[in-house]
Amino acid sequence: MWSRIRSIIRKEFIQIRRDPRTLAMVLALPALQLLLFGYAFNTVVDHLPLVIFDESKDAYSRQLISAFGNTGYFDIRGHVDSREAVAAAIDAGDAKVGLVLPPRFGDDILRRQVSLAQLIVDGSDPNTAQTALFAGWMIAAAVSESVQQPNVVAARQGAIELRPVVLYNPSMLSVNFMIPGLIGLILQFQTLILTAFAIVRERERGTLEQLVVTPIKSWELMIGKIIPYVATAFMAVAVALLVARVWFGVETAGSLPLLVLLSSLFLLSSLGIGLFISTISQTQTQAMQLAVFVMLPSVLLSGFMFPRESMPWIIQQLGLLIPLTYFLQILRGIMLKGVGLEVLWGSVVPLAIFGVAVFGLSAARFRKRLG
Repeated sequence: MWSRIRSIIRKEFIQIRRDPRTLAMVLALPALQLLLFGYAFNTVVDHLPLVIFDESKDAYSRQLISAFGNTGYFDIRGHVDSREAVAAAIDAGDAKVGLVLPPRFGDDILRRQVSLAQLIVDGSDPNTAQTALFAGWMIAAAVSESVQQPNVVAARQGAIELRPVVLYNPSMLSVNFMIPGLIGLILQFQTLILTAFAIVRERERGTLEQLVVTPIKSWELMIGKIIPYVATAFMAVAVALLVARVWFGVETAGSLPLLVLLSSLFLLSSLGIGLFISTISQTQTQAMQLAVFVMLPSVLLSGFMFPRESMPWIIQQLGLLIPLTYFLQILRGIMLKGVGLEVLWGSVVPLAIFGVAVFGLSAARFRKRLG
């Protein structure tokens, strides 16, 4: 009995050894998951980019600005010269928070009056917005206590009052933040996984070779295999937008045609990756493992679940190699902020370059593999 069992064990190990791709994926995936979760799974939101519009420019305003920069919750990205510039920086994603100090900020403190300051917060991510508001209030309270004179009796005399303005998502509902991200994942899932599986399934069944010997050209075969999944992806997005609007009350603030156009651009990347997976996978199991290998970093490093500002610098740079990172900025920019191409070009250009390059290389490899 034991000899037969040993023979089966030996046979299975030989099969594992003869499939080095699957073995490599099985060994590499847990390590990758541990590294990504260890660095990306960070519930502490800090280092939020902050822009400042200081009309007072006195010792008290500089003290408050310095306090914001020294906490670790905010990274001062620069000073602007108008409230419109603060809003533009937040629209473009260059800042998450804006601090506006009026001309009489320091004078009001000297006169022992309530000195008003305004904190403008990007509310598209509720967790980030709540952290920014809480940290801002704590900083203002600490600075307020330090500038009050000892003989001041009334608690509010000479105090700093921080008045918040939450943009894009005033109620700070998490569903408004998650719906655009889910639409991006649906598009990537539909095109990447289903495209790779369809081609590998044909190869496993032997029908791909039958198609190759027919008069159909390789590029015709590639387009014929891809278009149905593109149509399916757009149908899924249409259903998702409808459910978001009707059930969750999440409206698209910007241009819907622009959203569709830029979604088509994102499809180039996902289709290219799906084609690439299909050319290096021999079985559907391998295709599934490679798809998970691609999807996992997309979920963790793109900003879908966790704010990228709180990740280590090297992890943020890795996130820039993921197409979904740029597409999420486009989705949330159009759906929540209502911005246009003039603001989104910083995400559109790298997404277009990545999509054209990956799809072109994968299509060439696919045609060569068929040949």
